[in-house]
Amino acid sequence: MVEILLVVGLVVAAFVGYNIGGATTGPAFGPAVGAGVISKAGAAALMSVFFFIGAGTLGRRVVDTLGEDLITQPGVFTLESSIVVLFFIGGALFVGNYFGVPASTSMTAVGAIAGLGVATSSLDLAVMGSIAIWWLVAPIIGFWVSGVVGRYFYPRINRWVAIDGTEGPLLEFDRSGLLPRPSLGPNTTRREVVGAVVVVAIGCLMAFSSGTSNIANAIAPLVGAGVVEMNPMIVLGSAAVAVGAFTIARRTLDTLGNDITDLPLTAAIVVAVVSSGIVIGLSAIGIPASFVIIATMSIVGLGWGRATRTATVSEGIRGEAETNVAVSALAADEPGDEVVGIGEEDPDDIPAATDLFDPTTTARVVVLQNVVPLLSTIGAFVTFYLLFGFVW
Repeated sequence: MVEILLVVGLVVAAFVGYNIGGATTGPAFGPAVGAGVISKAGAAALMSVFFFIGAGTLGRRVVDTLGEDLITQPGVFTLESSIVVLFFIGGALFVGNYFGVPASTSMTAVGAIAGLGVATSSLDLAVMGSIAIWWLVAPIIGFWVSGVVGRYFYPRINRWVAIDGTEGPLLEFDRSGLLPRPSLGPNTTRREVVGAVVVVAIGCLMAFSSGTSNIANAIAPLVGAGVVEMNPMIVLGSAAVAVGAFTIARRTLDTLGNDITDLPLTAAIVVAVVSSGIVIGLSAIGIPASFVIIATMSIVGLGWGRATRTATVSEGIRGEAETNVAVSALAADEPGDEVVGIGEEDPDDIPAATDLFDPTTTARVVVLQNVVPLLSTIGAFVTFYLLFGFVW
């Protein structure tokens, strides 16, 4: 009987990893895919590799946090309870992925474990409180940092990097020889190549960060129950993430790369730097980061900042421009230098604010990113409350 339950637990853990791959590939590589720098298959491959590296290194610390620190009462994490927790984590994440919205795996996983802890009166409130506070603060930081960059600094950054995408493929491959030889596309500039390398590298960094914080969501319950070793579970979880990255992640890549806001290369770099910086900072202090929401709100903040930009900081200080917030205001950074879109400088093709920031899509994303963790938390609590006498 134990062997059968263990197999069930491993399958459910793999299902959770599968949905993690679908939920986190979008925030990591959505900007690069939306900018046309990398294909969805290439994003999935890089996600798989760097997630595994992050999981095998710093991810062990978060596994200990969720598997041992969050629940204070010994014996609460059994094989049976771990399976139930993983079931609600995977089921809730699948709902978000089905609708193309990458929900927070950390919030969903911690929510299910917290439901177990509340039902058994074994939740460490101090640990839960510190995690919850950072979950509230981090997305706000991501939104406003990106918003400030988009509103005041983006035109200058765009001139520095000057890596607007050109028509046609970034690279072409000569397959006449034994091995394909890459060459620049017909319209590709060297600065565009540099920008592409930068944004893909930052995506890899975000994938690494996702591995450090999200591997625990798939394997911590079983590892905490003491029924499996950590190393083989890291391999299993990372493999399941890879499958999710190559399949269901296509929906979230579309959502974060195309639907919320228009993201040329410069914008993709800004979003990646802001969100990955926050995630790494949280991982350094042992907080399981809400990777998806931080990255999503960073994208939303940048789109909002660009759509409401009226002046740069220096212009505002000198009193040379109005700084009132107006959704329709897309003013020039300097006279004659009109930056009318995120990374686009074409005065003859001025987009509306809704082209930079889609309120409908954003509302759908924000709502579902809160509903999914609630499904996991409430489902786990009700189940363990009803089964309290049977399980323990």
